Amino acid sequence: MEKTERNKIRFGLIGKNISYSFSRGYFTKKFTKLGLENHSYENFDLERIDEFRRVLEQNSNIKGFNVTIPYKEQIIPFLSKIDPEAQAIGAVNTIKINGAQTIGFNTDAYGFQKSIEPHLEEHHQKALILGTGGASKAVAFVLDKLGISFKFVSRNPKDQQLNYTDLNKEVLYNHTVIVNCTPLGTYPNINDKPDLPYNFITDQHLLFDLIYNPEKTAFLLAGELQGGKISNGSNMLQFQAEKSWQIWNS
Repeated sequence: MEKTERNKIRFGLIGKNISYSFSRGYFTKKFTKLGLENHSYENFDLERIDEFRRVLEQNSNIKGFNVTIPYKEQIIPFLSKIDPEAQAIGAVNTIKINGAQTIGFNTDAYGFQKSIEPHLEEHHQKALILGTGGASKAVAFVLDKLGISFKFVSRNPKDQQLNYTDLNKEVLYNHTVIVNCTPLGTYPNINDKPDLPYNFITDQHLLFDLIYNPEKTAFLLAGELQGGKISNGSNMLQFQAEKSWQIWNS
């Protein structure tokens, strides 16, 4: 039994309150489908990010991690190296273990770009990014790359950021892409949504929610009701997961 466990190729998710996680179910199914019986994926639910050191010490046969809320930025000082793109973004959601080295990557940016590009139209020139956590940094990186200018919206805005109270008809008229990077609306709190004046959303708007459960959040439903185009985060998650798998196997 011990020998079997030691020979397993293990992967895991670092986060807090992550029993709902997409990643474990996704990779467990993937390993079964590929016949990789010696591969496993597990959750490491950490109360504080400094517990990551203990996880590394006690689990020498782990080959890689995904990282989720709230540790995508906090994990960086604990890593040996950071991929240049992840460094530019300022957030890590994938870690490759290479001997004694822990190397940080960001696959959220790849996933977001692949999933939003099919929905973009010529009039989508300006965006609002709701939230300022690690995922929002990957979103900002991609929008900048695509030539879409953006403003962050926060309950506690810093320089150049907007407060939700600043969102009026003019702001929404000028920003036709709205990306929700907050956890508002995640199961089981499915009635929560960002505090926007949804009555100013039109059929020119694209609302993108990084949340995938429920399939249509209250944010997306409110936008759809006004004629806006909508997309949830399920494709983004799958794209970023596949990119993680590619990194771990490179």
